[in-house]
Amino acid sequence: MSSVLHITNGDFFTDRLKKLHWKGDIITWREMLCEGKTLTSVGSESFWKARFDFLHKNYRISKSSFIEKTLKEYRSLCNHKQQDEIVLWFEYDLFCQINMLAVISWLKTHRKYAQVSLVCSGKEDNTDRLFTLDQLSDEQLSALYQKKITLTQDDIEYADYVWQLYCSDNPMRLENLTDFDQYQFHYLSDAIKMHLQRFPSIRNGLNHMENTILKLAVQEKPSNKKEFLRALLQNQNWLGFGNSQYNRAILRLKPLFSSFNPVRLSNKGKDILAEKTSYYSGLQDHEVYLGGALKYSYLYNTDTDRILKL
Repeated sequence: MSSVLHITNGDFFTDRLKKLHWKGDIITWREMLCEGKTLTSVGSESFWKARFDFLHKNYRISKSSFIEKTLKEYRSLCNHKQQDEIVLWFEYDLFCQINMLAVISWLKTHRKYAQVSLVCSGKEDNTDRLFTLDQLSDEQLSALYQKKITLTQDDIEYADYVWQLYCSDNPMRLENLTDFDQYQFHYLSDAIKMHLQRFPSIRNGLNHMENTILKLAVQEKPSNKKEFLRALLQNQNWLGFGNSQYNRAILRLKPLFSSFNPVRLSNKGKDILAEKTSYYSGLQDHEVYLGGALKYSYLYNTDTDRILKL
């Protein structure tokens, strides 16, 4: 067995990495822990039960598919016990950063003596553009790999601490974190800010992403839903979501649209976007979790960038 283990952020990049023929075995972390309830004990029976319950209910993931795609790959990770170095491949966005925290938390418990390195794409040139791993050329990937960050024990402890806070029932503890700069996670601070903006706004009951969905419907005037999804994927900033997440969000907001072909808001949708009224009661659901916190037990104050408990 190789002395290097690569843990990637998804199947697409795993296939890319295999073609580069670098030394080391490759494991894919197939999860989306930025959505649904999470427990601190990554990899435990209760952890996977909570994850399957969420994915089955919200994305109709079958038990056989969950076992085949997620649990089998996790068991393969468990069986890789001898590597001297573990290299994590993640990106700047919220989707990746939360998965990264969970993986590091697992490594802290189960691979105490391995050297853990991080390759994280984001700001790769002199522009403001942020890059995913898949957007980089082979030469850029190689250069990024050469500059990989070796995580210290303090870095690992901190990532585990942030994961514990993410899984807690009180997101206000996350907003009080101010010491990101002391650790080697260059994109974590912005990802956590984006996470906090996923709680409903005090102004109209929609969170940042939901408001963006309504704004783009007005600004872009998409001729159909496919065009609408394309616009959302191009304008999502730090989320890192895919079609499935946006389709689910649009379904929740369906009463605020009069049409999807072309895409147009209803009068109610226009009033909510203009903050003339709130849609909090229309979305409120006591089973929706962001990490360990109930989404609709808190509000986000856009004036102060602070979380309020209801």
